[in-house]
Amino acid sequence: MLPYLVVGLAALVITFVTTPLVRWAVMRLGVIDQPSDRKVHANPTPTLGGLALILGILGAGAVAFFMPEFRQVFSQNSELLGTAAGGVVIFFLGAVDDLHALPAPVKLAGQVFAAGILFLAGVQIRFLLIPGETTVYLSDDISALLTILWVVAMVNAVNLVDGLDGLAAGIVAIAASAFFVYAFNQSQEGLLGGFPSAPLMTIIIVGAALGFLRHNFHPARIFMGDSGAMLLGLVLGAATVVGIGGQGGGAGSETADVFLAYFPLLIPLAVIAIPLLDGLLAILRRARRRVSVFQADKEHLHHRLMDLGHGHRQAVIVMYVWSALAAGAGLAFSFLNRSQVVFALPIAVAAIVLYTLFPVLTKAIQDRLSG
Repeated sequence: MLPYLVVGLAALVITFVTTPLVRWAVMRLGVIDQPSDRKVHANPTPTLGGLALILGILGAGAVAFFMPEFRQVFSQNSELLGTAAGGVVIFFLGAVDDLHALPAPVKLAGQVFAAGILFLAGVQIRFLLIPGETTVYLSDDISALLTILWVVAMVNAVNLVDGLDGLAAGIVAIAASAFFVYAFNQSQEGLLGGFPSAPLMTIIIVGAALGFLRHNFHPARIFMGDSGAMLLGLVLGAATVVGIGGQGGGAGSETADVFLAYFPLLIPLAVIAIPLLDGLLAILRRARRRVSVFQADKEHLHHRLMDLGHGHRQAVIVMYVWSALAAGAGLAFSFLNRSQVVFALPIAVAAIVLYTLFPVLTKAIQDRLSG
């Protein structure tokens, strides 16, 4: 565990130290996100914080490369180097978009290209678990399609959730922390192969996200921009592919076994579920109004939380709590007694619902008493 913590700390320190330098450089270059009627922030804020994130990720990767404990992780497979290459590509794609807004098809093509680099480097969904079948191994073309779809979905999920100060960095840190616990446990039991890369990927994400969060929490001094959000989504997507992919041979064929084998995906789904639902609702909302689905508005989930009466920080914390619940459920179903989890989960959900609706309930009670 200690070597992983050293690498995670390296990612945190490098990102934390370089973020103010990046902010200074970005301000000199005039890369500023201006307020508008469809944005939450009220003051001009420098963006392109993804530069600090990629420096932290690559720097921590370099630290791990020279550590004896991880030497064989790098020498036995190309997943880490391939993820680094894909990360560089997605960072530059996002940086260009931060400077000059790219058309959606161009961004999607770049995301597919970056995900394709991951696939060629060995980050692949090689099989599926289906009830009644122990393992269904995938052909290369189906494997490439599913891998690229998953990674691109993760990239856009993190990008969509980056709507409030500290929201994307915090949720990614929560999801990656939980998935690190899962992947590390699986690696200790030998279920991810001899030299797994998933725990190393996830602890680097945790460190980089936390190092950036200190400068990004409300009121943010810098935004990560698309360059940072898409980078975090790509690396987290790669980690989940290699982290889940190593356990297929050990799963049973019953429906319950298959469900539990895939249940750890709830950990990264802490990131992807909220923005995907929010994005789907946004598409339906804009289609009903007969406007472009790419036209931004202020009716996303985080905006609605603020409309309920939560302040900026409180809205972010509410989404942290929901993400922690989903991530914790994934871990609990993986490692704890199922009956205990089934009993405790509804209680936790009810408590979080009350916390989410607390401003509304408080106002209703006050109005009732005053009336």
